[in-house]
Amino acid sequence: MDLSYALLGIIAGTLVGITGVGGGSLVTPVLTLFGIHPAVAVGTDLAFAGITKTFGTIVHRSRASVEWEIARLLVFGSCPAAAITIGVLAATGSHLKSGLLNMVLAVAVILTAIVLLVNRSTIVRIATRYEKHIAIHRAPLTTAAGALLGVLVTLSSIGAGALGATFLIALYPQLPATRIAGTDIAHAVPLTTIAGLGHFWLGTVDVLLLATLLIGSVPGIVLGSYLSGRIPDRIVRRLLAAVLLVVGARLIVY
Repeated sequence: MDLSYALLGIIAGTLVGITGVGGGSLVTPVLTLFGIHPAVAVGTDLAFAGITKTFGTIVHRSRASVEWEIARLLVFGSCPAAAITIGVLAATGSHLKSGLLNMVLAVAVILTAIVLLVNRSTIVRIATRYEKHIAIHRAPLTTAAGALLGVLVTLSSIGAGALGATFLIALYPQLPATRIAGTDIAHAVPLTTIAGLGHFWLGTVDVLLLATLLIGSVPGIVLGSYLSGRIPDRIVRRLLAAVLLVVGARLIVY
């Protein structure tokens, strides 16, 4: 058992608890850089995320910071999309092509970093300007956003946090940051569970590695969930974005 993976779990869990971001976007590419096959990194991190975000959801539920109806709309799109994506991977064997997966991971990581650098206030201002148009189609747009996340998360384990939160801010600009984080984490539980089970079926989950990550992540995400709203979100997001840009660039030349 490599304790460096447990430390990675602590860091990822705390970040997820605070912002809803940092699970797949950090763990998967770092595991890949540690020499883990990309498919195993993705599959193991999905199983890891499904378990850790369950703890985060319990904490956010106790604080009444989850919008359950919004989470359900996301699930209606994301879970079927995840199941279909697993079927396509099984049929084509694309998950075994490390070069292709590394490129997908690099793009997803850099996209996540860019999203993290965009100020929440900017997204809220633009969304508020088009609120009348968004309100008419809010439910189907939420489900469509879930479907897009379902595909991306199943392929890379990245997107349920930063991109999911960004979609929520754009579609529900009046929601406070804590409710955005809580709803984002709650939606990620069924999505990552289904995608993770799919990767178990594909044989791309390392159980020992999963257990090591969990040793650190469970206390980390509980701590982070309680810290949510108490630590300046902007500082955490910018620091994480800087790390992800470096990691993404490293993946491109890996």
